[in-house]
Amino acid sequence: MARLVSGEVLLFDIGGGSFEIAQGADEYPDVQVSLPLGAGRSTINFLVEDPPPYEAVSKLRAHARAEFTRVREEFFLERPRPKRVVGTSKTIRSLARLVGGPPDPITGDLAQLHYVGLREWEPSLRQMQGSVREFLPGITPERGYQILAGAIVLRTAMKVFGVETLNVSPWALREGIVLRYIDALDGRGAEPVEG
Repeated sequence: MARLVSGEVLLFDIGGGSFEIAQGADEYPDVQVSLPLGAGRSTINFLVEDPPPYEAVSKLRAHARAEFTRVREEFFLERPRPKRVVGTSKTIRSLARLVGGPPDPITGDLAQLHYVGLREWEPSLRQMQGSVREFLPGITPERGYQILAGAIVLRTAMKVFGVETLNVSPWALREGIVLRYIDALDGRGAEPVEG
């Protein structure tokens, strides 16, 4: 998992096969779950037609809502409300670029993704074919096919967890694993380079 800093943080990460949720206040999360709601898997399981009919989108949303509702109490029952919500992964970064724009180059502030913007964009994404979506700002060719499922699942997670805005991290799960590995080395095994 990616490092969690800055007080109580709730983290969403969408992969191809799974949707990861973690929360904590320190370096490592106190609670985490992995759900089979990745953008690729959700596309294959629910959005077979391109573009998909409204009924298929509704089935995916209902399935995602049930999964997120099932695990929500693990995060809210004994944990404080998060001070910050962070989204990681290429899917979330792509959606943020489409919906909210890139990070601020002057202040260095991270891009933000707003629930309202995602809700407004979703009908347009639903009506486009994947081959057209890949030409939208921030959407790469390999994401055009599955970005709709990513948008549906992320918007559903934000709704169930009561998230209006999330900050988009430039790092993803992979970088967190690398940082954890480096921390574990703790200076062992590194040989100085001689010139």
